[in-house]
Amino acid sequence: MTANPEEDTVPEPTETLYQAVGGIDALRRLSNTFYDLVLADPVLAPVFADFTRTHIEHVAVWLAEVFDGPADFTAELGGHQALLRAHLGLSITEEQRGRWMELMGTAVERELPDDELLRTRVMEYFDWGTTIAREVSAEPVGQDLGDPGPTPRWGWQGLR
Repeated sequence: MTANPEEDTVPEPTETLYQAVGGIDALRRLSNTFYDLVLADPVLAPVFADFTRTHIEHVAVWLAEVFDGPADFTAELGGHQALLRAHLGLSITEEQRGRWMELMGTAVERELPDDELLRTRVMEYFDWGTTIAREVSAEPVGQDLGDPGPTPRWGWQGLR
């Protein structure tokens, strides 16, 4: 008797990633934990030389929107264009991107629910997003990025 492939598939969760991570409060905790690690890290601290604590809130609001929560980053903080422009001129190296991913993995383990699929999807977003940030960071400050479109949305199946 052969297995039915449909029986082996796991149904997609009905809640959004935003709901599954625990909403804005969980994303604030994640951002706080992550940036505490970053600012103490010799590889990444130089990238964040102009860091302010408001950055933590902006990252939490960005992630909320990306993970299908409120669209407050677009409404209040400049949307996708503003996020990309913030990375111009940073010259992020692959070593720095890799370290960023390591530290975010630590923060995800500490702050997000113990759900392997959820953590995998969140880390897949970070891998995708840091690759774009690294590419954009090679461009000089003031570079015209054109219209990057709306803030991307990331769900259980990745980029939507």
